[in-house]
Amino acid sequence: MAEGARRFDGKVALVTGAASGMGRAIALAFAAEGAKVVAVDVNDDAGAETVSLLAAAGGTGRYVHTDVVNAAQVDAAVAEAVGGYGGIHAAVNAAAIETESSALVDCEEASFDRMMAVNVKGVFLCMRAELRAMVAQGTGGTIVNFSSTNAFRPQPHQAAYTTAKHAITGLTKAAAIDYAGQGIRINAIAPGSIDTPMLRNAMERRGRSEADVVSRLSLIGRFGTVEEIAAAALWLCSDESSFTMGHTLAVDGGYLAR
Repeated sequence: MAEGARRFDGKVALVTGAASGMGRAIALAFAAEGAKVVAVDVNDDAGAETVSLLAAAGGTGRYVHTDVVNAAQVDAAVAEAVGGYGGIHAAVNAAAIETESSALVDCEEASFDRMMAVNVKGVFLCMRAELRAMVAQGTGGTIVNFSSTNAFRPQPHQAAYTTAKHAITGLTKAAAIDYAGQGIRINAIAPGSIDTPMLRNAMERRGRSEADVVSRLSLIGRFGTVEEIAAAALWLCSDESSFTMGHTLAVDGGYLAR
């Protein structure tokens, strides 16, 4: 890399779930490394704020309202990246929900269906559109999906969420096998206890204290930060991880090591 060059200069990155939490941190990190960013979410005010933040830091990006469960909207977001910025080189599918607080027998069918729609179908639709664009470009690319430590070590009262995240791990592996020969690397991240609004809301629903959660889910006495997740996502999208594919990287404060 030339002196002064950034890892994603001249590249275009699409990030779903970019209005807050890990998605926002990833969008800002891509912009800081030179990428033009397409920030995707359904929260328009917060999505616009993400773009304002990256612009204030000297980055380039735009927000596209996209419900990841809507195939037409997903296709339009990818088309925006290709038509507006000239391509799509990296994609991070971070949009997800987590709403459970009951045992499986009390899980409503509608809740299960919504979890599968956003956390599995949404990733499938995004990957399909991203892969079509990358294959058409013929220059390869990278995709990072979001799994969870739940895929490997489930938490109580999260049957639907665990099922969805386990599916993402399998989807990532299958797609990696199919597209490695076309220069497209596909991996996933399994975040542990990362300090996000989603985590804080889940703790409140379950009546759990920070001290309790940290003691169970981290070896180092603290939550992870969204910036640590962003660093992992950018590494997986960079040439530094060129021999890494079909892998789910746990960023979990050592939780899965126990």
